[in-house]
Amino acid sequence: MANLTAVTAFLLRGFSAVPELQLLSTATFLLIYLATVLGNITIVAAVTHDARLHTPMYFFLKHLSLVDICSVSTTLPRALVATMLGSREISLCACASQLFAFVCLGSTECFLITSMAFDRCLAIYKPLVYTAIMSPQTCVSLVAVAWGSGLLFSAFHTANTFSLPFCGPNVIEHFFCDIPPLMRLACANADAHEAAGSTASGCIIMSCFALTVLSYVRIVATVFQIHSTGGRWKAFSTCSSHLATVLLFYGTGSSAYMQPAASYSPMQGRVAAVFYSVLTPTLNPLIYSLRNKDMNGALKKLYLQRTHTGENPYKYPDCGKPFWKTYKCSNCEKTFSYSNSLSLRQRTHTGENPYMCEQCGDTGGRAPTHEQCGDTFSTAPP
Repeated sequence: MANLTAVTAFLLRGFSAVPELQLLSTATFLLIYLATVLGNITIVAAVTHDARLHTPMYFFLKHLSLVDICSVSTTLPRALVATMLGSREISLCACASQLFAFVCLGSTECFLITSMAFDRCLAIYKPLVYTAIMSPQTCVSLVAVAWGSGLLFSAFHTANTFSLPFCGPNVIEHFFCDIPPLMRLACANADAHEAAGSTASGCIIMSCFALTVLSYVRIVATVFQIHSTGGRWKAFSTCSSHLATVLLFYGTGSSAYMQPAASYSPMQGRVAAVFYSVLTPTLNPLIYSLRNKDMNGALKKLYLQRTHTGENPYKYPDCGKPFWKTYKCSNCEKTFSYSNSLSLRQRTHTGENPYMCEQCGDTGGRAPTHEQCGDTFSTAPP
């Protein structure tokens, strides 16, 4: 051990060990990254701007989308740039920072999903006291606990992994710094560190999963007590999106951190990482928007013109009451709701007649039908 040189930098293998597939995989993951960021930013914007979505469920969803944006931005951009530039090297400190951020965000998402399960359970099982229990203060506290627990959990795993000596080889069979491939590069016996990491991960993952399962057991039991079929479907539909997220998250992420490092396969590790670190953040916006009427309405309201949605985006600074922006004529001080109405009013003061009849050549200040020839003032004069 004394003659071995400590590693100061690692080399990331990338998306594929086959050079011919690197360009194709880079283009594919670039499109996926852009779609993920755009989809989750859209969810955050819709929840923030639509007052109908200012509820505990969508409050947690907004933070889940923020976590997904940060999580996918922790791994993919560096891997994409490294592949395009051909520079696969990552320093020891940068690798530790990437691992810390990724584990922190992943564990925070786990705690947020558990909080969302608790929220859905209260909404269905105790609807009369739901508003009192899930107050804004409670929601903020649950999110703060999720982030704090994620930081502590990540600090433990980062310290547990990088307290091992690394003295070569230094090629990480992955496209980012993750725990299983790093454990394989340690030049000392990592059994104790592996056991400690697996125990901590098992306790956290299984505890969150058990609480989520208990919440859904109570939800199912309450739903079956509803006599009408329509009422049962309506109650269950409020948590169907979250249930899909739970299955996707635990189905892809738990297998990567619950298996021993000795049975780790580089190819399987990369495939599993694509599912839990890339596809899960990508699919979450789709899951919560496909069959969710409130979210669909908020997204339409966000993208369509305000004349169709009736949105009043301007608010009085004192009371916060929304209003339409008005346009004031500088000549007569009269106000209008639309800018084109103001333009027509100003032409009555200036005498401007920009429209010309194509039949008789007469001009006018707007584009009505001509009384004599029946044509429309549709073109401006030369």
